Amino acid sequence: MHTSGTCPECLQDRLLPGPPNPAGHPVCATCAEIPDDFHCDRCDREAGHHRGRLCARCALRDDLHGLLGGEPGNPALVGLAEALCASDRPESVIVWKRSPKVQALLRALGDGTIPVTHAGLDTVPGRPTEHLRALLQHHGLLPHRDAYLPRFEQWIDTKLDGLPEDVRRPVQHFATWHHLRRIRAKAAAGAATRGPVHAAKQEITETVKFLVWLLETYQRTATTCTQHDVNEWLATGPTTRSAIRTFFVVAKKARINTAVSVQHRSAKSSPSLSQDQRLAWIHELLTGTSESLPYRVAGILLLLYAQPLVKVVTFPTSIVDDSDTVMSITLGSHPTDVPEPFASLLREHLAARPNLRTGAGPHSPWLFPSTLAGRHLHPNTVMGRLRDLGINLLGARNRAIGELVLECPPSLVAQALGYSTQVTFLHADKAAEPWSRYAGRQSTST
Repeated sequence: MHTSGTCPECLQDRLLPGPPNPAGHPVCATCAEIPDDFHCDRCDREAGHHRGRLCARCALRDDLHGLLGGEPGNPALVGLAEALCASDRPESVIVWKRSPKVQALLRALGDGTIPVTHAGLDTVPGRPTEHLRALLQHHGLLPHRDAYLPRFEQWIDTKLDGLPEDVRRPVQHFATWHHLRRIRAKAAAGAATRGPVHAAKQEITETVKFLVWLLETYQRTATTCTQHDVNEWLATGPTTRSAIRTFFVVAKKARINTAVSVQHRSAKSSPSLSQDQRLAWIHELLTGTSESLPYRVAGILLLLYAQPLVKVVTFPTSIVDDSDTVMSITLGSHPTDVPEPFASLLREHLAARPNLRTGAGPHSPWLFPSTLAGRHLHPNTVMGRLRDLGINLLGARNRAIGELVLECPPSLVAQALGYSTQVTFLHADKAAEPWSRYAGRQSTST
């Protein structure tokens, strides 16, 4: 009852509820001699009956109008109802709206208790709200808004709540005038903010821990802190404590404390898979069944082309050029060939990308669409799935780029993969290979 297409018997484009013919293809009701009429009494679409003689789409529209208090007059709500009804699988939306939280949210939007604005939706946090927000933004019913900045602003308020005044005041200055101002500028320019927000949270959290420890242990504050206090803190805990460095850089500029400095910390070791491990994982993702297709494709982009997963999830489908002769993918300044059998696997993924049956429709530009309309998968989702397989993500990327600079000049690898030449030459130096003295070495990033 969910299969439509061209009937192999009468060659008409219809619902195909009949049993397969000898060739294995399902047939329409007429050719299968099924006496029932599957047309909807309202829209006359042959889609099977969901409620009485209505199709699922018309039944869903009635349900939405009921929750919204009749046919909505607000253009945004009209568009929202139509977007939900336009889903390729309206049955799944019918199941989704059975949730009491979803019903309460739709009723509040319908009666005006919650305005159809970003500020209104912010008053009811949760997955149903974010799903509706994504639909409204995708269909132009709400202006687009950075997904991470509002959460970061709320996180700062929560983080400062309840702190002693001697801790709260310098942390608020650091969080607001350094991090928040910088991230707002990035959001206004349309740049990605996920990474900066994550780093800012870690630096603010470590600064709070340090200042609370300093106050409780020595009754000193950020202004009276000494170099000895900082050295003791760094020497007696994990390496994440070095994240307080940025706070003291800002404190020096703001004349809060000019006597303390924290040296930049460099990692003592760089994890890396062996080449045999890398090849084994490539073989597993190409031929195995340990993960679903999208995550296998993402993993191969990491293992074969040294692409960070935070970047992989943001790739549009337009980077892939599948011509009659060869498939190529543009990761840097020029296309790179996609070898078999990965080309076939990528072609299969492009033909059956998941999460295209939401209200966003089947035209998502992303190589890895999210369940939220108009968005790509969250990188943590992909990272978690590949880590669960046992892949060391940083080790895989380091080994991949290390092997690539053994085969090509680092400057060419940088151009092909979207890296800076400084990074590729650093990996070439670590590999101690001849290209580290390549005559065409470039000193500026591409």
